[in-house]
Amino acid sequence: MSFGKFIIIPIFIAIQACTMMLVAPYLVTPGEIGAAGLATWVAFQAWAMYFLAGCTVKMAFKVLAGYLGGVVASIAIFVLGDALAAPLGGYWGYALAVLIVVVPVIAMERVPGFNFIPSWFIGAGVFFGFMSLKGIDHTAQGYMNVAVPELAACVVGLAYGWMTVKFRGWYEAKVGAAAAK
Repeated sequence: MSFGKFIIIPIFIAIQACTMMLVAPYLVTPGEIGAAGLATWVAFQAWAMYFLAGCTVKMAFKVLAGYLGGVVASIAIFVLGDALAAPLGGYWGYALAVLIVVVPVIAMERVPGFNFIPSWFIGAGVFFGFMSLKGIDHTAQGYMNVAVPELAACVVGLAYGWMTVKFRGWYEAKVGAAAAK
């Protein structure tokens, strides 16, 4: 494919990124984690995860399951860490909580549908990042105020990844068919 034909693909992806930025303010994210709107950096991250996971719908569901698993694991670390912080000290309580929770997370490698472990770590990292913001408390409401927008942004990013792959497949087939004539 010539560069002149190829450039359509980067232009399409740029248009997608632009549309994400345009719709982001209208998608609801609780204000506790920043301004209202989609957590676009999470959506862009999930978009990349779609490619890292192999560009299939099946793997997109594994990515989403991993983000959800990362959220659940993070909440377990916070709950257990909070419980252990008093008797062991904050740092040691959380370190022990991580030791305990990471074992079942890595064991998920053996569970079909949940075995894309990188998405667990990305999902947990996003959750921890949001939880470190001022005003987010370690309560069920605080956890939900972080989990819902994180997972919503993940779904949006995965949808954009799917659209990218669909467009590129359609376009490359069209260009290939035209070249074969």
